[in-house]
Amino acid sequence: MDKKKYVIIVAGGKGLRMGGEVPKQFQCLGDLPVLMHTINRFYHTISSLTILLVLPSEQHLYWDTLCKEYSFQVPVTLVAGGETRFHSVQNGVSCITDIEALVAVHDGVRPFVSSAVIEHCFEMANAKRAVVPVVDLVDSIRERIGSGSKTVNRNQYKLVQTPQVFQADLLIKAYQQSYNDSFTDDASVVEAMGEEIYLVQGNRENIKLTTPFDWVVAKAMV
Repeated sequence: MDKKKYVIIVAGGKGLRMGGEVPKQFQCLGDLPVLMHTINRFYHTISSLTILLVLPSEQHLYWDTLCKEYSFQVPVTLVAGGETRFHSVQNGVSCITDIEALVAVHDGVRPFVSSAVIEHCFEMANAKRAVVPVVDLVDSIRERIGSGSKTVNRNQYKLVQTPQVFQADLLIKAYQQSYNDSFTDDASVVEAMGEEIYLVQGNRENIKLTTPFDWVVAKAMV
C-alpha cells in the first residue's frame, strides 16, 4: 500500500530583498501569485498530497482573499509560521501524526520545481529516508583564506534545492531538537542526529526567487 504523502510549503518571507511592499510569495507571476504556481506544481503532480501551507498568522486572511480573487481551489491546510524557518517547519511537522508517511518540505518561492524531481524525491525517500535534490556548480569557486584565497574543486560541491523529502518518523524526531544557528535547511536538522542525507538530481530551473534578478529570470521562464 502506498504511504501517505505530505508537503509542507514554507512561505514566511517578507520579501525585503525582492523590493516592494507585497511579500514575494504573493507577487504575481504571469496569471497567478508565485505561491499558487508552487502549490499547483505539487497538486498536479500528486493530487493525493496533503498540503500544509505555513504562513505568518497575520497573512492567513490575505491568503483567503487571494484565493477568492483568483478562484484558487486547491485544498490546503493553513499553519501558523514561526520566528524562523526552523520554527515554521516545526509547526508544520507538528500537524503530522502518521509516522509511516513521507513528508516533503519545499520553499514557497520555488515555483519551477519539475514534476519529475518531486516524484523522484518521494520515490527515493521511501528507501533512503532522507533525500535532497541538488544541481552541479557551473562557475569556478575559491575559498577565502585570510587575506588570500585558493581554488576549490567544484565537483566536490553541490547547490541544494527543495523539496527535501523524509520519512515522517525521522523528520518528527529531528524537529524535536532545539534550534541551532547551524540549521540552514531541513537536511541539516536531520543530519544533526547523525542521519545520512541521500542526494538526487534536481532541475536547474528550480530557482528560489530572492532578488530582483531572480524575478527577471522567472518572468522569462513563465
